Amino acid sequence: MSEDIAARVLSVCNYITESGCTVREAADVYGVSKSTVHKDCSERIREIDTSLYERVRDILEHNLAVRHLRGGEATRQKFHHSR
Repeated sequence: MSEDIAARVLSVCNYITESGCTVREAADVYGVSKSTVHKDCSERIREIDTSLYERVRDILEHNLAVRHLRGGEATRQKFHHSR
């Protein structure tokens, strides 16, 4: 793995652990696709730092568990503002 990719992986994963943001939010901040962020956080980080991998995995699992709530809230807000 190149140094540029390794640096990005560490940066993205540290950002997610500090902010608790979603993959999409991190992708917007770093200007890469959500697929890239997901691959960085689920595969590449395991080779670099296993303890950081565990922390990021916990956050991603939490985000996955509550995504239906976020979607429901977004829909509620959309229809609330359209009236």
